[in-house]
Amino acid sequence: MDIFKPIQLFADLVTYQWFRIIPHSYWGDAINFFIYDTIKIGLLLIVINYFMAFTRYYFPMEKVRDLLLKRRWFGLDYLFAALLGVVTPFCSCSSIPLFIGFVGAGIPLGVTFAFLIASPLVNESSLYLFPAMFGMKVTIIYNVVGILIAMVGGFIIQKLELEKYVKPELLKFKSRKQVEQEHGGVTVPLKELLKYFWDDGMNITKTIFPYVVLGVSIGALIHGFVPARLVEKYLSMKTWWTIPLATLLGAPLYANSVSVIPVMEALVQKGVPLGTALAFMTAIVTVSIPESMILKKVMKRQLLAAFFGITLIGIMIMGYLFNIIL
Repeated sequence: MDIFKPIQLFADLVTYQWFRIIPHSYWGDAINFFIYDTIKIGLLLIVINYFMAFTRYYFPMEKVRDLLLKRRWFGLDYLFAALLGVVTPFCSCSSIPLFIGFVGAGIPLGVTFAFLIASPLVNESSLYLFPAMFGMKVTIIYNVVGILIAMVGGFIIQKLELEKYVKPELLKFKSRKQVEQEHGGVTVPLKELLKYFWDDGMNITKTIFPYVVLGVSIGALIHGFVPARLVEKYLSMKTWWTIPLATLLGAPLYANSVSVIPVMEALVQKGVPLGTALAFMTAIVTVSIPESMILKKVMKRQLLAAFFGITLIGIMIMGYLFNIIL
């Protein structure tokens, strides 16, 4: 069941009936995408930030954070974060609200990045559409390698100790003891707690949401745009530099995996090596200009550069791997 289906129906109603824009036209798709993604990401921000405010109050997040940082988990924490990314049906921009919630809750930065990388990288298309299109062998290898990229990327981010490049407003929150002290050291009534949770969550939401609108606006203008002839011409060349080129061509674009899969399948049928086509598709769904616009509000450019650099290198390695073994 698609939990976002009502939002899609509303976006269709506004775009095609209220605005009377022709379906499947450029402006029809762009406006429909803008309405859908703005509402979806906005609601995710509100719900997740409210839930995280509740969690920070009732759970000892400092102890949880220290436990994750100091205990030897042998990579299981990164694996769990990556698997959470696999089961969440989010594109690169939609996964940001949960990423923000993790950071605000004190979860180690590397673990949160494992989720942020895995969420769009290992998606519904790679799980459900790949077997019919490319076979079970490609499906298994892609998903296993995708999870490993997310885990290794998160581990590297953690080892680089880049926490200082997270915007400080995301890390400021009051403990339960501090909240109760503000109320005279007594238990806070439920009604006031609910208001406190709402205000706490909305403070972050209001800070981030203008950048969501800006990022989604750019995404709407370039959504689904793939220069097929240009891509086909250069990526069909079986040379070492086609993998980096495919990755760099895909990175600025923005589309969900379902809309990119047919393009990738067509490229493979026209002679583009599978690894090259996968690098192109993976770059589109994992990193994008809209995503960078939103993330720029929650992290400084050094951390943003590290995230994109590590992710793009991982995508290139995946491309080379597939071209070598298949």
